[in-house]
Amino acid sequence: MSEESRFPKFNPVKVGGSLFDEFKSFAFKGNVVDLAVGVVIGTAFGNIVNSLVKNLIMPAVAVITPGDNEYTGWTWVINNKPIPYGQFLGDIVNFLIVAMALFLFIKKFLGWLMKSRKDEAVVPPLTKDQELLAEIRDLLSERARS
Repeated sequence: MSEESRFPKFNPVKVGGSLFDEFKSFAFKGNVVDLAVGVVIGTAFGNIVNSLVKNLIMPAVAVITPGDNEYTGWTWVINNKPIPYGQFLGDIVNFLIVAMALFLFIKKFLGWLMKSRKDEAVVPPLTKDQELLAEIRDLLSERARS
């Protein structure tokens, strides 16, 4: 066996080309592009939810609760070092409000919207040709199984 057949020649152009082809097939797969679109739309949707909470819900909560977020200033002082646990409580309250807003918007509003669309999307009855083709398909699949 010759040396060349045991160790094929290294061709950097071929290796580089195949690496580029592999990268191209990975980067432009539908899943990667869908993920990128989802991230962009998710960011825009996050801005809408933050605006809803900041501009509508929090002012409504401020009318109900006494004080002006005084709990966010609560701190523990241990060895002359402040620990702002009130800010943490404020972040938890904000998270719960954002989660409730998302729940109401996605589950209730979009659920209602999608339900009304499903009612509109009624499948029309099959034509005579389609019925005959369905019968032929069923007979062929039955024959193939037996």
